[in-house]
Amino acid sequence: MLFLTFLVNVLMMVYKNQDLLRASIVSAGNSHRLGANEAPPAILSIFLGRQLSSILDEIARQVSDSKMTAEEKTTLKLGIGRIPEILLDTTDRNRTSPFAFTGNRFEFRAAGSSANCAAAMIAINAAMANQLNEFKVSVDKLMEEGVGKDEAIFRTLKETIIASEPIRFEGDGYSEQWKQEAARRGLTNICHVPEALMHYMDNQSRSVLIGERIFNETELACRLEVELEKYTMKVQIESRMLGDLTINHIVPIAVTYQNRLLENLRGLRETFSPEEYETLSADRKELIREISNRVTAIKTQVREMTEARKVANHMDNFKDKAFAYEETVRPYLESIRDHIDHLEMEVDDEIWPLPKYRELLFTK
Repeated sequence: MLFLTFLVNVLMMVYKNQDLLRASIVSAGNSHRLGANEAPPAILSIFLGRQLSSILDEIARQVSDSKMTAEEKTTLKLGIGRIPEILLDTTDRNRTSPFAFTGNRFEFRAAGSSANCAAAMIAINAAMANQLNEFKVSVDKLMEEGVGKDEAIFRTLKETIIASEPIRFEGDGYSEQWKQEAARRGLTNICHVPEALMHYMDNQSRSVLIGERIFNETELACRLEVELEKYTMKVQIESRMLGDLTINHIVPIAVTYQNRLLENLRGLRETFSPEEYETLSADRKELIREISNRVTAIKTQVREMTEARKVANHMDNFKDKAFAYEETVRPYLESIRDHIDHLEMEVDDEIWPLPKYRELLFTK
C-alpha cells in the first residue's frame, strides 16, 4: 500500500506540475537538443512499463464507488502484496521517456549536463510534498464521512490513477505522433525557454513553492529574474561569439577558397576551347555561386543579429529582454549555423579553420 501510494502520487505530481518541472530544467543550453527531443523533451510524460501499468489499471477497475466488501478488500490486498515479488526491472527503460520508472526508482532524465540538479530537486520534492498533503486531505475527508481507512485509501488511489492517466505513456516520446497525442491529452508542449520559465509564477507553481513554504513571494520572483537574466546573457554571449567566428574566420576562408576556384576557372579558359571550357567549368561556377550566396547571407544575417541584439539590450524589463533574445536573436544562431555547415562541406578541408564534425569523432 505504501509503495502504491507513493507511486500513484508521483504520477499525479508530474501531471499537475509538468510546467513547474519543465521550468526547473530549461536553459539556453538545455533546450531543443536533438530537435527538442532529449534533455529536456518539450513534453513531460511518465513511463511505468506494462507490468505496473496493468496493476494500476486493475486497481482502478476493481475499486468501486460503493462500500467495498471484506472479500473485495482482501482480494485487492493480496494482489498488492505480490507486487514486490514481481517488480523486477523487466522493461526496456524507454530511453525516450523524460520521467521513467526503472525497477526500484524514478529517473528524471531532463536536467542538462552542466546543470546543478538542485533546482530540479527543489521542484520535485516540493511538488511531491504538496501532492502527498492533498492525498492525505482526500483520505481524511472520506474517513470523516465514515469510510474505513483502507477503503478510503483505495478510493483515493482510484481517483488519482484515473486523473493522472494522461501523463502515462509507453511509446516513442520523440515521434510526431506523440506530439499530437499529447495535445489531445491536454499535456503542455513548450519549446520557448523564457515562456517555460514564466511558469514559475503560475498559480499551481506558486501553491507548491510558496504554499509549502519553500520560497516567499520575493524569493520566487528573484529566482525567476535570475533565470531569465542567465538565459539572456548566455544567448548574448553565443551570438557575439558566433558573429566573431563567422566574420573573422569563416567568411575569409570561404572567400580564399572562392578565389582559388576563380583562378582555376581562368586556367581552364586559357587551356581549353570555349566549348570544352563551358562543359568543364560548369560545376566550379556553380560552387562559386553557392559560396557567394552563402557568404552574402551570412554577412547579412550577422548584421541583422547584431542590430536585434542592440534593440534587446536597450530594454529595461528583464522579461521583455529575455523574450526579445529568444524571438529575435536566437533564430539567427540556427540560420547562420546552417549556412556555415554547408560551407564546411564545400570548402577545402586543408584550409578550414575549425575542426569538422567527422574530425571531432576521431579526435584522441
